[in-house]
Amino acid sequence: MTRFLTTAALATLLVSPALAQEPAGDWIVTLRGNAKVQPSYPGAKSYGVMGFPSLSFRRATTPQRFTAPDDNISFALYDGGWLKAGPSARFMGARRAKDHRELTGIHDVNWTLELGGFVELWPMEKIRGRLDLRQAVNGHNGFVADLGLDYVETAGAWTFSIGPRVSYGDQRFMRSWFGVTPAEALANGRATAFNASSGVSSVGGTVGATYTFNPQWQLTAYARYDHLTGSAARSPVVRILGSESQATFGLKLAYSFGVKGF
Repeated sequence: MTRFLTTAALATLLVSPALAQEPAGDWIVTLRGNAKVQPSYPGAKSYGVMGFPSLSFRRATTPQRFTAPDDNISFALYDGGWLKAGPSARFMGARRAKDHRELTGIHDVNWTLELGGFVELWPMEKIRGRLDLRQAVNGHNGFVADLGLDYVETAGAWTFSIGPRVSYGDQRFMRSWFGVTPAEALANGRATAFNASSGVSSVGGTVGATYTFNPQWQLTAYARYDHLTGSAARSPVVRILGSESQATFGLKLAYSFGVKGF
């Protein structure tokens, strides 16, 4: 996936002048190729590489606005310029003890789809706030909330952003990822029993840089750091077997085109 992103980005330097025109149509569809390096599971010390496609769309009459590189999948049903709101979703991969020796004896967590909504506010031209609330429909079965603030600056073809992040998880979420039963602790041999409780699960921040080659092509690089807190940080899954420090590094290549009549 990383090789694909690099090759495609270089190819945009050779595109014809016609490609630099605004996409024509009633809707603007944006396809993204995403590649990132992130912890193998929440609280893990090990890292893995993930590549996946994503899709978003907007009305052609709606100006393109900044989106943070770590935003969840979302669509603005209401867009008043300074205020946006709509549905959002996030996918989380599975955690299986057979894939991580340190988790021997500790329960698995199946892949999870979280569904919910977001509200985005622009109190100032360069300041964006976003609240995302989601409920898992499978997997960890918990409720989560993400709050973020971004300072956005543009310089020619470049867009830079930086801002803090705070995440919350209810008891189901926290117990799924960070809880350990007495039987599991005995089977593991290193972890101790722990009853995880709801609360703020992490605090951190994201920095990103986007280069716009033309109205159709964009390339984004970003880094995010989360420090696990509260019940998550006290969990033996993190304190003994993993790490409180969680870093993510990613690349996104976006291609936009116009579509008529849907």
